[in-house]
Amino acid sequence: MKLSVIIVNYNVEYFLEQCLLSVRKAMKEISGEIFVVDNNSVDHSVAMVKEKFPEVILIANQENTGFSRANNQAMKIARGEYFLLLNPDTVVEEDTFQKIIDFMDSHPDAGGLGVKMVDGKGQFLPESKRGLPTPAVAFYKIFGLAGLFPRSKTFGQYHLSYLDNDKIHQVDILAGAFMLMRKSALDKIGLLDETFFMYGEDIDLSWRIILGGYKNYYFPETRIIHYKGESTRKSSVNYVLIFYNAMLIFARKHFSRQKAGVLTLLIKLAIYFRAGLSIARRFASRAFLPTLDGLLIFLGSLVFIRWWEPVILEEGYHYPTTFLFGILPVYTATWLFSSYLSGAYDRPARLIKVVQGLFAGTITILVFYSLLNEEYRFSRAVILFGAIWGMLAMSGLRLILHYLGFKQYQLSGSENRRYAIIGAPEECNRVAALLRQTHPNAGLIALIDSTKGTRATGFVGQLHQLADIITIYKIDELVFCSRDLSAGHIIDLMSQPYSRQLDYKIAPQNSGSIIGSNSISTLGDPFIIDIDSIAKPRNKRNKRLTDLLISFAIIPALPLLIVVVNKPIKLLTNVLSVVFGLKTWVSYAPTQFGKQKLPGLKSGPLSPADAFPERDLDDDTLMNLNLLYAKHYRVTNDLNIVVTGIKKLGN
Repeated sequence: MKLSVIIVNYNVEYFLEQCLLSVRKAMKEISGEIFVVDNNSVDHSVAMVKEKFPEVILIANQENTGFSRANNQAMKIARGEYFLLLNPDTVVEEDTFQKIIDFMDSHPDAGGLGVKMVDGKGQFLPESKRGLPTPAVAFYKIFGLAGLFPRSKTFGQYHLSYLDNDKIHQVDILAGAFMLMRKSALDKIGLLDETFFMYGEDIDLSWRIILGGYKNYYFPETRIIHYKGESTRKSSVNYVLIFYNAMLIFARKHFSRQKAGVLTLLIKLAIYFRAGLSIARRFASRAFLPTLDGLLIFLGSLVFIRWWEPVILEEGYHYPTTFLFGILPVYTATWLFSSYLSGAYDRPARLIKVVQGLFAGTITILVFYSLLNEEYRFSRAVILFGAIWGMLAMSGLRLILHYLGFKQYQLSGSENRRYAIIGAPEECNRVAALLRQTHPNAGLIALIDSTKGTRATGFVGQLHQLADIITIYKIDELVFCSRDLSAGHIIDLMSQPYSRQLDYKIAPQNSGSIIGSNSISTLGDPFIIDIDSIAKPRNKRNKRLTDLLISFAIIPALPLLIVVVNKPIKLLTNVLSVVFGLKTWVSYAPTQFGKQKLPGLKSGPLSPADAFPERDLDDDTLMNLNLLYAKHYRVTNDLNIVVTGIKKLGN
């Protein structure tokens, strides 16, 4: 047997399905076997593999064993001359396996091989080829010198960015997303080091291949799509901690004590630097628009006051500093808070929400204004001007950001994207029907015939006219039918320089999913049937505010609750966790089915099941309760569950 393909899966059912379809095509002329090791996924991955891919050897773990151990499970029983470790969020070309096997057969010195990878937008992924992360290389990468001087042989070592992306090279490190290895080499050096739970294991094994007397090659004569980062968010603090901890393990294992010490110091600095940067970036992203809004309202009100003072006040008199820099900022904060509650900061933006928020804030200010002593009632005109100016300024700011093309600030209605589906007529129509159900507000769904015959009825054009169709119809997103287009052809089309910036999706054959670089559209998921789902921005916001209000109500009641709650010490921990956004008071009830196909929620001490404390509920009932909670979220639901399950607040 020539090739054993090993895929470790964890909760990426639709990516896995697409990956296996491409692997099945690539294995047609190859003597080989396919393993899927599932690390206790809570989606339908295992059932999908059993139903649609009976030829696959499935290993269904009852716990998440980590990447290294899961791969080792399959490698210990695999029979191929070569082992390929492949991520589930990849798509391989039809001739990929034949090409890599031919190369390895003709290069007996090769112990490992990696290929050219592109992301879901067709962009080259630099981790396709990497150098050994020595202390110097790590320093250049961590502190940005590698990015500033990518063509430098000194600074560009981490991603070997000075090497031609389209030529074969000998490299140090292979990417774990696609890692082909000679079995005889693994017999000599050993399998993956299970000390690494996630990340770093590919670096360790690649380096051991070289230490074992073999070479690693970067082979760009075939390509794969790697939807990098779908199952792990690489900008998150959690990723930073896990990744750099893996680097610490590698340094201590392979470098001298002195070098390991230097690299350990650099890595610890990197952890603080990257984690801090991640937190700052996230804060800046959320605070950018409210900060600009606040400055516009406050500064505009100050300008109005300077013009209004001579009109309303006697000559030589001015509004007191207390008003200008005490009360006026309170007005501004009230307008911003009411705008937040109304949904003015939801995405996509809706100008009506700005108006509603400022109107509600103005009413609130005027009510409190009427309750103040007369000496603190400075001017209703300033309040009314601030509200009107705020509506104009905040709306204008959003319009400017929208027309400047900032996607995160696009106005509502701009989500009515324009799609073009490429494939044979039958498959195009099937995918179009799926797209219409998952994207009912699509601005356009154009069909492009990939066959070479006469253009089918209802199609806007043929594949050779694609560039013109994109320009004329102002297409935002291309959807490729994988039944009719080879993976290589799809990658070629994704790599073309079109007149517009495009997103790409692939519709696997006989599948109800459409897979893209940032999202998956599929039928049958409860959160697609959006009645008043907890996934809506308004409900997310209301739930967060409810969590905070409950927490602040618990704090003064602690002396009483300590007697009532089962675990009072844990209650204090839960209060802090909820306040800092690490937990929610009400989450889903745990079941043997997990939380599949429900919008994400943080963990919490209570669940919808606590509304029925006297009943012993089975898993089906719990799952239905979770579904109802997710689909029909109400603040009153949380309050009722907290009151009913008050004894469990310390769980």
